[in-house]
Amino acid sequence: MKIPPQLDSIRKKVAELWQKLSTSLGLANKPDMEVNPPKGQENKGKREFIAYLLLLITAIWLWQAINEIKQNEIPYSDFLKYVGEKKIDSAIVTEQAITGQLKPEAPNQTPKPYATIPLWNQPLAEALQKQGVNYTVRYGSNWLGNFIMNWLLPLGLMFLLWGWLARRFGGGGGGILSLGKNRVHIHPDSLPKVTFNDVAGAEDAKQELKETIEFLQDPRRIQRLGGRMPKGVLLVGQPGTGKTLLARAVSGEAGVPFFNISGSEFIEMFVGLGASRVRDLFEQARQKAPCIIFIDELDAIGRSRGGPVVMGGHDEREQTLNQLLTEMDGFDPSVGVVVMAATNRPEILDKALLRSGRFDRQIVVDKPSLDDRIEILKLHTKAMTLGPDINLRVVAQRTPGFVGADLANVANEAAIIAVRENRDSVGMQDFEAAIDRVLAGPEKKNRALSEAEKRRVAYHEAGHALVADTVPTGEPVHKVSIIPRGAAALGYTLQLPVQEKFLSTEPELRDQIAILLGGRTAEQIVLGSVSSGAQNDLERASEIARAMVCELGMSTKLGPIAYGKRQRLAYLGVEGAEERNFSEETARIIDAEVRGLIEEGQRKAEEILNQQRSALDAIAVRLQEKEVVSGEEIKQLVRDSGM
Repeated sequence: MKIPPQLDSIRKKVAELWQKLSTSLGLANKPDMEVNPPKGQENKGKREFIAYLLLLITAIWLWQAINEIKQNEIPYSDFLKYVGEKKIDSAIVTEQAITGQLKPEAPNQTPKPYATIPLWNQPLAEALQKQGVNYTVRYGSNWLGNFIMNWLLPLGLMFLLWGWLARRFGGGGGGILSLGKNRVHIHPDSLPKVTFNDVAGAEDAKQELKETIEFLQDPRRIQRLGGRMPKGVLLVGQPGTGKTLLARAVSGEAGVPFFNISGSEFIEMFVGLGASRVRDLFEQARQKAPCIIFIDELDAIGRSRGGPVVMGGHDEREQTLNQLLTEMDGFDPSVGVVVMAATNRPEILDKALLRSGRFDRQIVVDKPSLDDRIEILKLHTKAMTLGPDINLRVVAQRTPGFVGADLANVANEAAIIAVRENRDSVGMQDFEAAIDRVLAGPEKKNRALSEAEKRRVAYHEAGHALVADTVPTGEPVHKVSIIPRGAAALGYTLQLPVQEKFLSTEPELRDQIAILLGGRTAEQIVLGSVSSGAQNDLERASEIARAMVCELGMSTKLGPIAYGKRQRLAYLGVEGAEERNFSEETARIIDAEVRGLIEEGQRKAEEILNQQRSALDAIAVRLQEKEVVSGEEIKQLVRDSGM
């Protein structure tokens, strides 16, 4: 029989939907899927598959309903004739249609269904019937429009609402229905690989990590001697030292998948979800072995267990930690999965997490040395247009204690300053300004000092500079400035270390106290009073003096004894609360010794400044004129003053 145009159009749409559905299910030929699809593509494919399936079911149901109506439809005139001939077995009468069954023509036959649209204009129906006209009734609105308005549109709105709720509460965005899933980020192969060439410095850490790479690439190399591959590698260091970058470099060098997740992403308000995410993460890793699991900020879930449970949060963290311990302990070293983690607070990690068999190796990623800082600066300035006056060694010398992230910030700030000044290249002055900005904050050009305040700040900084230039162990002065910076700094004195130092002697610490008190002493000598500008100097001087007495044993009265137990990791600079373990009498002696060191430093500063009063005045006057004076000018002013 001939298919009506409306049904043929529906048939074509159903065929197209079936083709898409078969492609999604893998029943049709399609290109191979990516091994590591981009983030979100997998969830998108699932949503499209569900949408195609629902559309197919709707279309098939529509097709069957339409075909059933078309196949069973009879003219209304025939219906009236069947009524007169008593051939109607049953009838269901509605305002728009009459459906039912015809009586079987033979006892063995089944009743035949029928459907017709009535003509409620009784006079017209009787006239047509009297004339023997065979007629069929049609309403003004077609069946397709009625179906769309009464059925398809409400169903479509319902499916749209369902899809929105699914995306809101269950999709890849971390909704309610996906709480048990981990939020691991898998770096696809399409991203540029990070290698050890992209990591400057940290040579000791890189050397130890190269062995991990060799084990990942060829596990049998160590197994033939009866050893096993390390299960876990813990990177320890201060923020910004490059722990995450080193982990990515290991992945790039080994050429294996890299699972990256933060420790805080395991923790939720519902107990048990963190443990579920840990199981899910390790299950994915086993499927993609050999690979690397990198957990950043491990201390978020690896804190030492114990103590009271507060509102269930501590219990959830403990369950997550227990699951992590179980997964790492149950790992088969031959599988080729290495767990790497990073933290800057190793002192709070659970001991069970640090034992052998879990995190077998602990690698300290320390602050870069002078040579390391030079290499880091070369790496970050490789794409920059540098001026002929650039000396990266001087920049590295001016940034002691800076980590890789700080140096990257300095290089970027230098480029921004050069662009702001419309220069064609980045010069040394841009790096100087960038270092000043990072150390002391941005210039406060709208903070205008009065002449009296400017004179006081000038003598304060001149006192620092002159004492630093005079004491035997003082480092050379690089620059003195009285330009306000940051939140509270009205001026600063920068010293340039001659070489890297890892130890400080007692004479150096005593001289450092004198340098810190030089500014306050200069104010007292010249202006007859002191100001609040010496607050930070006093705090730092007091800390040095107390450390000399209580921690370093540099007191003749108390001797080489450490007073006050403090949780401390020297290579991280992490300090906890001090536990007092000495008597009141000892506390009085400690206070007296600290006071003695401070007073000794002040006397030394007074002696230097009184002897070189002319140099102090000359430096202060030059600072008021230029606001910024270099170290060479300071030395020249001292020489011109006859010293």
